Amino acid sequence: MPIDPAVAIGAQLPDRTFSWTESDVLLYHLALGATDLSYTLETAGLQVLPSFGVVAPTFHESDPPPLDLPGCDINLAQVVHGSQSIAVTRPLPTSGTATLSTRISDVWDKGKAAVIWQEGVATSPGGEELWTVHSSIFVRGEGGWGGDRGSSPAVEVPDRAPDSDTTYDVTPQQALLYRLCGDRNPLHADPAFAKAADFPAPILHGLCSYGIVLRTLTDDLLGGEAAAVAGFGVKFAGVVFPGESIRIRGWREDGRIIGSADVAGGDRDGSPVLADCVLSLS
Repeated sequence: MPIDPAVAIGAQLPDRTFSWTESDVLLYHLALGATDLSYTLETAGLQVLPSFGVVAPTFHESDPPPLDLPGCDINLAQVVHGSQSIAVTRPLPTSGTATLSTRISDVWDKGKAAVIWQEGVATSPGGEELWTVHSSIFVRGEGGWGGDRGSSPAVEVPDRAPDSDTTYDVTPQQALLYRLCGDRNPLHADPAFAKAADFPAPILHGLCSYGIVLRTLTDDLLGGEAAAVAGFGVKFAGVVFPGESIRIRGWREDGRIIGSADVAGGDRDGSPVLADCVLSLS
C-alpha cells in the first residue's frame, strides 16, 4: 500500500535548522506583490508577514520539494496543498535562526484520495517557541483502505456586506518569481509537467495566494500592521493561473477576521481560491 497509516501517523521527521535574512523577507514580500515600503525597504521599519514563517525553513531550497514521508510512497504529480495555518507567539524578526520539528499528525482516507496532515513547531536557538504550523496535502489516487475520513468544519462567511473588498491582479510571471522563495515544484513553471498533472497550464503556488490574501487583509483591515496578526489559516479551494485576478473580501467578526478569495473576471469568474480563511488577532 503506497500509504501505510500505521507507519505514517505520529512519525517524526528530521529536525531542520535554518536561517533567514532581511533579503529573504524582502524577496518574499515582493513575490506576494507587496509595494508598501514597510514590506519592501529595510530602512523603512521593515516588518514581516507571519506567513513568512511557513516558507522560511525551505526558503533557500533549489530542488523540487521532497516527499520522503515515512509510510508514504507518493510523488509530486499526485499532490496538491490542502490547507495551511500558522500561529505566531510574537512578531517575526527580520533575520534569525530557528529549528523546525515536524511530525505527521494524521492521515485521512477520502476514498479516491488521501489527506496527510503535518504539524511543526519552530523554536529559537535558546528554545523559545516562535511559531507553529499545521498543513495538509491532498494525494490524488490514494485512499480506499477504510481509514478515518476526517472532518473539516466549514467557516461561515457573514451574511452581510464585507468590510473590505479588493481585487489583486496576479502577474503573468508571479509564479516564476515566487518559486525563488524555495518552492521549485515544476507544477508552477513547467507546462509539460502541469499537463501531466491534469492542469492546462502551470498554476500559481497555493502559498503565494495564501500570502497575497493575508497581506491584503492586513493592509485593508489592520492598517498594514503585520504585528497585529496572531495567526492565519485557510483551506485551498481552487487554483489560480498567472494572469488572473483574485477578489479578496474580509469581515470583522467576533474578534477575528473572516476572509474569502475567488477568481475575479474571465471565464472562471467566481471560482474559489481559498476558503475557511480565518485571521486571528494578537
